[in-house]
Amino acid sequence: MSEPFLEPILRYFRLKRVISHIPKNSVVLDVGCGTSATFLQSISPHIKQGFGVDFKVKDFQLGNIQTKQLMLENSLPFKDKSFDVVTMLAVLEHIEHEKEILKEIYRVLVPKGKLILTVPSVWSQPVLEFLAYRLKIVSEAEIRDHKRYYKHETLRKVLVDFSGFQEFHHQYFQFWMNNFCTVTKKI
Repeated sequence: MSEPFLEPILRYFRLKRVISHIPKNSVVLDVGCGTSATFLQSISPHIKQGFGVDFKVKDFQLGNIQTKQLMLENSLPFKDKSFDVVTMLAVLEHIEHEKEILKEIYRVLVPKGKLILTVPSVWSQPVLEFLAYRLKIVSEAEIRDHKRYYKHETLRKVLVDFSGFQEFHHQYFQFWMNNFCTVTKKI
């Protein structure tokens, strides 16, 4: 089945926004990497090693990229302090146990490690539903699976107040339809 028209365009803009925040030679975990770990493959020349987890991906290794099929629930199968950077690009809104997975991400990051994420804003919900259900140019299944939408304050609360991250940096992008956020683990 082919992808709805707007999906690759939206993904391209998310990826372009994120790449500059990943230090060269980092060890990166992409939580919710999709069926083919497209993001990790696109940054593979820039990073030391990349790992992708998703329930949709098949286990594979290609150069410095490795994937593992995994349901994102309460834990990640990695040792403490394993990654310099963790990315979650349009994923957190799909996860049932949001706080548990954020605690796990905190655990697997090295001290001063960075979480980079994008999530849809509260203002995008009616727009995304219109694009999915009426125009059919974004995936209906993806939109129907959204558990929540975010604004600056709710992201700060779950990332800093609950999960313990610091150095909260937030911006809206794509005409306030998406949140872009970076946080770091304490030393």
